[in-house]
Amino acid sequence: MDNAKDNTPSDPSDVVVVGGGTAGLAGALTLARARRSVLVLDSGSPRNAPAAHLHGYLGRDGASPAELLAAGRAEVGGYGGRIRSGAAGTALAADRLPGGGFAVRCADGSAVRAGRLLIATGLVDELPELPGLRERWGRDVLHCPYCHGWEVRDEPVAVLATGPLAVHQAQMWRNWTDRVTLLAHTRFLAGEERELLSALGIAVAEGEVTGLETTGGRLAGVTLAGGATVACTALVVAPRFTARAGVAASLGLPVATVERAGAEIGTCLEADPLTGATALRGVWAAGNVADPMEQLAGAAAAGVRAAVAINGDLIEEEGRRALEAHRAAGRGRGGVGA
Repeated sequence: MDNAKDNTPSDPSDVVVVGGGTAGLAGALTLARARRSVLVLDSGSPRNAPAAHLHGYLGRDGASPAELLAAGRAEVGGYGGRIRSGAAGTALAADRLPGGGFAVRCADGSAVRAGRLLIATGLVDELPELPGLRERWGRDVLHCPYCHGWEVRDEPVAVLATGPLAVHQAQMWRNWTDRVTLLAHTRFLAGEERELLSALGIAVAEGEVTGLETTGGRLAGVTLAGGATVACTALVVAPRFTARAGVAASLGLPVATVERAGAEIGTCLEADPLTGATALRGVWAAGNVADPMEQLAGAAAAGVRAAVAINGDLIEEEGRRALEAHRAAGRGRGGVGA
């Protein structure tokens, strides 16, 4: 980031949280309650925005994602934390800044300063290329049964086979409905896989899926290349999870490949699974940017753990500085250690 000091505030926050989703707001709330000055940079594009309701979040089950985030922003603000709308572009680390700390350049060209960074930018769900699929994402085109399985219980559900986890997905959804069809699509199913599906009562539909059919604004089925239709009220797909790691990349932080069953399913920012500490001192990560499999409650917990670690790091730094000042004052008076 060039000339960051030209438009960077002279009074940096203790912590800048990049990302205003569940993980970022939970971290900001914890830090604000610890009497730290906190600024949250919120791009306003949460991953779960397409969903009408969130589920499995204790005390907020059935709320809309927007409702949860609005409540979180109000809670952070109630303790003095600040929320700033707008995406973060790049960041500059301490070794290139006068006075240390970090500077984050925002999309509008302005910059903010902080002693510590918490990156909670989440991820992007990259969906299979099928006409009409993205428009229905989070409504009746689904991924997580723990998020949406109850809402489609006992209904006909089709699972689109796009990778080695397809059979496992079909098994999972069978927990909510016994009307599961695995769409072979472009994937070859081995004999043992087919035997398992047959044993579980999971149907297999051969042929490439070419489109979706709707009735009355709801999903009614999928069409196959040969013209056949498979009826379903929910279509399960496995997206590729791509970390929103632009700010992290600008700091030189490594992005790792995430694999399941020997296949790549996405990327994530490398961070300690307990504290969220990254390879760069002073930078932490929490939520889906560091763990693509994390759900809302887990993301919030990760934000809290990272905030506790950040506050502990700030406390240690304050102790070191106080001790150095105390010893310097003693030497100045000709005391012990002079």
